[in-house]
Amino acid sequence: MGVLSGMTGFARCEGVTGDWRWTWEARSVNGKGLEARFRFPPGHDRLEAKARDLAKARFTRGNVQATLTLKRDASGSGLDIDTARIDALLAAAAPYVERGVIARPSFEGLVALAGTLGGPQDQAADPALDAALLDGLADVLDALQAARRDEGRTLETVLSGHIDTIEQLTREAAASAAVRIDTIRDRLATRFAELIEGDLPEDRLAQEAAALAVKMDVREELDRLVAHIASARELLAAGSPTGRKLDFLSQEFNREANTLCSKSSDSSLTQIGLAIKNAVDQFREQVQNVE
Repeated sequence: MGVLSGMTGFARCEGVTGDWRWTWEARSVNGKGLEARFRFPPGHDRLEAKARDLAKARFTRGNVQATLTLKRDASGSGLDIDTARIDALLAAAAPYVERGVIARPSFEGLVALAGTLGGPQDQAADPALDAALLDGLADVLDALQAARRDEGRTLETVLSGHIDTIEQLTREAAASAAVRIDTIRDRLATRFAELIEGDLPEDRLAQEAAALAVKMDVREELDRLVAHIASARELLAAGSPTGRKLDFLSQEFNREANTLCSKSSDSSLTQIGLAIKNAVDQFREQVQNVE
């Protein structure tokens, strides 16, 4: 038996590598396909290709976003200030300061600029840090997957309840007097008599009679509903990825319910058909959350 998964969730993972502290946060929401986006500190975009592979290995649908935060422990490594770059920035700013266009840059402002203070961008050649960050991403995506599966367990209960409702209503429709053979035969006989009195040509009379027979008999629609119910249960049992298939099946459910209502000439059967449509709408709404 498979595991059903939703598409929303949140996870957080943090760790320490050398004198670096890192934090991954990942979240996901519904999506028609898989869209994975990553936010890295400057200089770590090189990890994106492997990060996407990690996401694709776990998810097939949903908008997934993961953010990496890095902070260096200055007490462990000391400050690594690019003084040459600061001098260059001061020289470039000097004419503007003299003309009063800008205020003299502060030391804090200068070291905050990318490249003046040793930071994440200085670790481009640190394979140990890269490996640790990717391991951390794998952990946070595993946690996100677990959160989505928690949602999936709730969704499975809700969807199973809607299927039970559709099944019960389908049984009520099948037991209705309006779908019994003798009822259909009597209605056909009455309508056929009316057509004969209308003095229609024989070929036209045959066409009308055949159309009436098809319109009054809803057993085919009920049989298809029963088959769709079995398919829906099989898909839920199979687990994700099954969201697209369930969405297509909900459209088939709706088609049969609409046909049942359009064919019905009995008010009680029409009410059952409308109740099936309502249950199908609720089913389809929840299916949008399934991976």
